Amino acid sequence: MAARSIASLTISFGLVSIPVKLFSATEASKAISFNLLHKTCGSRLKQQYLCVKEEIPVAREEMVKGYEFTKDQYVMFTPEELKAMEEAGTHTADITEFVPVESVDPIYFDKAYYLGPDKGGAKPYALLSRALRESGRCALGRWAARGKQYIVMIRPIEKDGSDGLVMQQLLYAAEVRSINEIDIPKTEVKDAELKLAQQLIEQQASESFDPSAYKDEVHDRIEAAIQKKVEGQEITLAEAPEPGGQVIDLMEALRASLEKKPARKAEPARKAEPARTAGKKAAKK
Repeated sequence: MAARSIASLTISFGLVSIPVKLFSATEASKAISFNLLHKTCGSRLKQQYLCVKEEIPVAREEMVKGYEFTKDQYVMFTPEELKAMEEAGTHTADITEFVPVESVDPIYFDKAYYLGPDKGGAKPYALLSRALRESGRCALGRWAARGKQYIVMIRPIEKDGSDGLVMQQLLYAAEVRSINEIDIPKTEVKDAELKLAQQLIEQQASESFDPSAYKDEVHDRIEAAIQKKVEGQEITLAEAPEPGGQVIDLMEALRASLEKKPARKAEPARKAEPARTAGKKAAKK
């Protein structure tokens, strides 16, 4: 099934305009979510907001937003005032500079989108993609949407025979904590320890990252439990594994790791039957 675009925008590249379509690169729908129910009758629960002063439920039309500027002191804003402060949405991502791809720390990465050429944009799209790939650089710019202004990084991607562009939302500097806030004491590393650690790295090294080699075992376990519940089966709770003995000596731990055979990469997981299908089968019974 072909992906469905969620928006259209134009990439401003010097005096060149590239019309593109925006596609979500991730699928939040794959996550399993639970609803809160009344334990006695199994009915859905309705959320209520209570006034902490009067201890009464407050209807949505009686709510306003406020900012706490000091302890228990707020300034209130009307919806019109908040709307006026929002960034006007644009249909343009304005490129401001080009930097080496490796100069952008992945810690700044936020939501990712695939970009596809829109009508009349195939040639300039291909040009930007190839120019970025051959220069080893990515484009940085600004994009406004949903009342906010974002820093975006546009980078080339080659995957499964496709050659395209990814637009990555980036976090602002103020949104990323400094590693200097963490207390990391200066510690001496012995040459022998370093050599063993490097051997261990080489033993488990791969040429590239293969995401299909990793499986979300917790997701599969929850999905299987849901199917059993839908079919009226009881769930057997597994006992927690006993904690292994702690190895205190670093050299001993490194040597033991090297002697241990590396685990084989997991095969891509088979697609499990959706819970709703199990529900239909249960209903037929």
